[in-house]
Amino acid sequence: MTFKPSLVLKLGFVPLAALIGLGANEASAADAKRPDLTGVWTNISMTGLTRPQGIDKLVLTEQEAANFAKGLPIAGIPRDVIDSDDFTDPSEGAPAAGSVDFGVRGYNAFWVDPGESLALVKGEYRSSCIVEPENGQIPRRPRSSSGGGGASRYVTGIGGNEGPEAMPLSERCLIGFGNTAGPGMLSVLYNNNYQFVQTPDHLMILVEMVHDARIIPTFDSAEEARASHGPAAMKPWFGDSVGWYEDGAMVVETVNVRPEQMASSSVAISEQGRIIERFERYSENEIFYSFTVEDDSLYTQPWTAELSFYATDGPVYEYACHEGNYAMENILRGARLQEGRE
Repeated sequence: MTFKPSLVLKLGFVPLAALIGLGANEASAADAKRPDLTGVWTNISMTGLTRPQGIDKLVLTEQEAANFAKGLPIAGIPRDVIDSDDFTDPSEGAPAAGSVDFGVRGYNAFWVDPGESLALVKGEYRSSCIVEPENGQIPRRPRSSSGGGGASRYVTGIGGNEGPEAMPLSERCLIGFGNTAGPGMLSVLYNNNYQFVQTPDHLMILVEMVHDARIIPTFDSAEEARASHGPAAMKPWFGDSVGWYEDGAMVVETVNVRPEQMASSSVAISEQGRIIERFERYSENEIFYSFTVEDDSLYTQPWTAELSFYATDGPVYEYACHEGNYAMENILRGARLQEGRE
């Protein structure tokens, strides 16, 4: 799906709401303190969480953004390689170690849809999602091991294969990769679509990637919401999230994210940390979204990222990850075969 900020939200398209009796509260839609978030949205863009080397400013002109986007690699693979038609013939056996089709080339351009432009946020093209610190980098403490644990395995293919539990969460189809569902919802290689369903006391976010769903209870105040967090021993996927409305925005606080999820997250927090998200209607077809990460044990200061969700036509399609997951089965089968030869 091409990134089109001009698309207008089709408020009548909420099939999930129609099926299960959920829908936008008409009173809340007219209340400036309670933004109407219901609809189908996309955050597709080529802007990464952190600012790339060689870029020293957050906001780029339209021409600067276009020129920069043309040269961006996809999944770490240079454009001239990923767009190449020089493929290995499958009838010739495995490619040689070190060739472009070995290890680091899991996709070509046909399979990915990361967008065609940098993120457009409130009319500005952004070089990074991070806006604070001003350098656009995550202010990790020295020797902090927060997040990003899956990158090496993706590039090298080297990792545990003793059983299904040794595989990454996304490989096991448990949750989507790249923080697509958050907390701290970022765009990824493909399937950057979401359906928001807002009721008087909940916000449900259906994520196209792996069909993740965030169900966030909402309360009358921050105090009531925070008092409604579950016990620390309960660590659900995507964390323990509670929400409230404040100054025209929906605010969501998340704590107690599962350690397995945090180990590979680019928006990691420890048991002492929290993530605060804000959803605001900037225009008829744009939700301005920001999140702030607070965790003194991992970071030298709180840090904040911003992006936008744009209205799109939908629908949000089924993501049949488990049904088509032959990779994990074949990896484990190959590992057992290799063990038998040793």
